[in-house]
Amino acid sequence: MLMMLGDDVLMMPSARRIEVFTGSGRRRKWNSELKAQIVAESYATSVGDAAARHSLSKTQIFTWRRDAQRAAEAAGFARVEVDDAGAAAVMQRGLIEVRLRGASVSIEPGADPAMVTAILMALRAAR
Repeated sequence: MLMMLGDDVLMMPSARRIEVFTGSGRRRKWNSELKAQIVAESYATSVGDAAARHSLSKTQIFTWRRDAQRAAEAAGFARVEVDDAGAAAVMQRGLIEVRLRGASVSIEPGADPAMVTAILMALRAAR
């Protein structure tokens, strides 16, 4: 509610809420590598823990997770080459080996699918 004191002077009788902003007020820029790392952390611990550790909202991390999932789904098919000698060794150990852009990840049986997805998305984003 505003009160008129004169022809061009306005006064508010009392303030009920005051917000103080500190810092530069600019948006933070997160590179793809750091986003992927934070998303992977959120799968390893919890979204709340990762958000608190990086001063983010949980909503932001869920948005990054959704964006990473959409990017992974849009990737489509990749060409796979099977080396007969290597395939036999991998099958004996029960491992899955993924090579992506010069990096290699070995996945053991029983690995958490969410963790594997987060690691592969982080690896894909980092390269």
